[in-house]
Amino acid sequence: MVSYEELDKQYYEHIIRNLKNRGVELKDIAEIVMFLEKDYVKGLDEEISIHAINKVLHKREAQNAIMTGIELDILAEKHLLSAPMQRIMETDESTYGIDENMAITLASLYGSVSVTNYGYVDKLKHGILGKLNDKSTGKINVFLDDLVGAIAAGACGWLAHNEHEVQELLNQEK
Repeated sequence: MVSYEELDKQYYEHIIRNLKNRGVELKDIAEIVMFLEKDYVKGLDEEISIHAINKVLHKREAQNAIMTGIELDILAEKHLLSAPMQRIMETDESTYGIDENMAITLASLYGSVSVTNYGYVDKLKHGILGKLNDKSTGKINVFLDDLVGAIAAGACGWLAHNEHEVQELLNQEK
């Protein structure tokens, strides 16, 4: 039987690998976190942002949402979905909404701070989100763009709810 810790490690590594394969680095997500939190966390840098992102990426509910969404994007690119679903994914149908619902669920794991940040960054398509949302690339990122925004938003929520730990991290860097 595989331990919870070992599964967590496997899931985390799988997610990091899939994000990289899809063109997303943790530093890209950190850039979004810093953009969203620059007025709220003085001294926030890439290292602390990645620390917060990793907190999100080690949460099982977040892992499940991320793995599911990326897998659906990959299957759609390989044309392995049934006809109605394949068309929805290829056209990123505006009324589909399941991608946003999954992202909102992920963001809600970290409270209202995360949910509002997700909505804001999803609308702006800041940083890597604009690239992921670019339909001219031929890539299908129906879920990925929303999930990356939700990961960043979750990290913002983690930062907001863990001020003491964040302050300790900031003090260690001095």
